[in-house]
Amino acid sequence: MDDGIETQLLRYEEEVEGNMKRRIWDESKKVWRVALPSVISRLCAFGTIVATQSFVGHISDVDLAGYALVQTLSVRFVNGILLGMSSATETLCGQAYGAGQSHMMGIYLQRSWIVDFISLTVLLPIFIFGTQIFKLIGEEESIANSGGYISLWFIPFVYNFVFSLTIQMYLQAQSKNMIIAWISALQFAIHIPLSMLFVYKLNMGIPGAMIALSMSSWLVVIGEFIYIFGGWCPHSWKGFSIAAFKDLLSVVKLSISSGVMVCLELWYNAVLVLLAGYMADAEVAISAFSICLNVNVWEFMISLSLLGAACVRVANELGRGNVKAVKFSIKVLLGTSVVIGVFFFVLCLVFGKNLAYLFTDDDKVANAVSDLSLLLSFSILLNSISPVLSGVAIGAGMQGVVAIVNLVCFYLIGVPLGALLGYLTALEVKGIWIGMICGVLVQTFALLYITWRTNWDDQVKKASERLNRFYLNPNEHPKQITNGK
Repeated sequence: MDDGIETQLLRYEEEVEGNMKRRIWDESKKVWRVALPSVISRLCAFGTIVATQSFVGHISDVDLAGYALVQTLSVRFVNGILLGMSSATETLCGQAYGAGQSHMMGIYLQRSWIVDFISLTVLLPIFIFGTQIFKLIGEEESIANSGGYISLWFIPFVYNFVFSLTIQMYLQAQSKNMIIAWISALQFAIHIPLSMLFVYKLNMGIPGAMIALSMSSWLVVIGEFIYIFGGWCPHSWKGFSIAAFKDLLSVVKLSISSGVMVCLELWYNAVLVLLAGYMADAEVAISAFSICLNVNVWEFMISLSLLGAACVRVANELGRGNVKAVKFSIKVLLGTSVVIGVFFFVLCLVFGKNLAYLFTDDDKVANAVSDLSLLLSFSILLNSISPVLSGVAIGAGMQGVVAIVNLVCFYLIGVPLGALLGYLTALEVKGIWIGMICGVLVQTFALLYITWRTNWDDQVKKASERLNRFYLNPNEHPKQITNGK
């Protein structure tokens, strides 16, 4: 009798274990269906920026520092605003798709184009007056002049953000972003020979490198337009519509809270680069810090892809009203991100000393990067976890809460601590980086606590209210301006 009961219990445990493995596998497939194309596209997109930095670095050390300054301060500043404001599209499109309101997704996309285009145009003086801004904040004159010149060449490039960021979120909400991965891979494949042609064959120097960057980046946008307008999104794209101009204020409000949340995180590194610019050997400090941040951000592209997957999975399930699926998805996402973080942590420890020579031939910069490799490894580990938690917040529409967390952790803890350790001790750049790590560490624990304490039943109700507020009946749309196929 006892043997029979034990056998039944054993079979039950095996069945439960088997069901759990299947659930994890099924959820992982859903996550990676969104995340993998995003990983490829983000790595390729950021890879073009890093590759351009490599070409610039082999032209001139001063231009390397100038490019690093523009990329890390100006471009990241603008990208942070647009990425943050675009994440409102991610929330709305994800929840609309989950609720079966696919016809609204094209309207949300058009609204985001309007809001982002106007926002970027207002921000153009950052690039136009780059030299004056860099001198005003106390950067060395040679670096400020180089940065100001390079920033003008970034203007055609940054306008691709208006479309590329929002379209990626629109497509990944319906698990159709594999097309972006293919186009981005093509972009990166074209970018290297294009840069070599302009920089070395045609001997165009900095202008050649920047023209190649803009051309390859707009290739992605053109490919995305062809895919959407060509009829491959028939349920979510119904053509251009004057409905895009309706309720813009409500979209702007959600976009601003999203923008603040993401900007505070992306600008965090920019502020630390600014602090590095006041060190005794500013050129070496900025270059070394920027190289480490580029490596960190390159891995961060994977984390951002998981952020997108977290947003899509949470938003879809909230739209469907499935609380259990939301909680299970969060657990799978966190487990996945930890495994990835540990892998790159080890990889960075092993190869940390050789990273700098991908970007520069300067031994002083390479030695400075080597000194930062241990701290870089810990940053990569932490940055694999916090973006997933931010993605959960975006999917639920809780951007405002996370914005407050980011403000406190980064700017009231991380930056002051980094400044104190960097300037009042012998740690210098290491001290700045330690402050950055402390800010991210506190942020991670805060987001974990918020996720744990969130009432997901309430979030389902809020998602329903949000969708009802923006809803347009598909049979009562304002007249279409241009119909899709």
